[in-house]
Amino acid sequence: QLQLVESGGGLVQPGGSLKLSCAASGFTLNYKAIGWFRQAPGKEREGVSCISGSFGITYYSDSVQGRFTISRDNAKNTVTLQMNSLKPEDTAVYYCAADDASRCGSNWYGPAKYDYWGQGTQVTVSS
Repeated sequence: QLQLVESGGGLVQPGGSLKLSCAASGFTLNYKAIGWFRQAPGKEREGVSCISGSFGITYYSDSVQGRFTISRDNAKNTVTLQMNSLKPEDTAVYYCAADDASRCGSNWYGPAKYDYWGQGTQVTVSS
């Protein structure tokens, strides 16, 4: 069974940090583009970051550039999203997604690009 599982979400104060992980079972993340998305209540799913499969090229949305870092560990079959300087507006359910294509491409922020999705993990930034 092909599955993506996110972990690491939780409640954090503004300015704090969280590290999300995306683990795959039943298939390898190697050579696949991996994206992180988030969805806040009443809002559309938003692309946050993407890392390419072949060369680890990274992409970020303007809203998280400089605060979030995406990385991959092919040996562990995981992708992580390090989130620093968190703001209340970062509150959302965070999802990881995998694309059979290796490149993120210019449309990396579009959910339709991705073939596999996790169930999401809640991130709440509040004092």
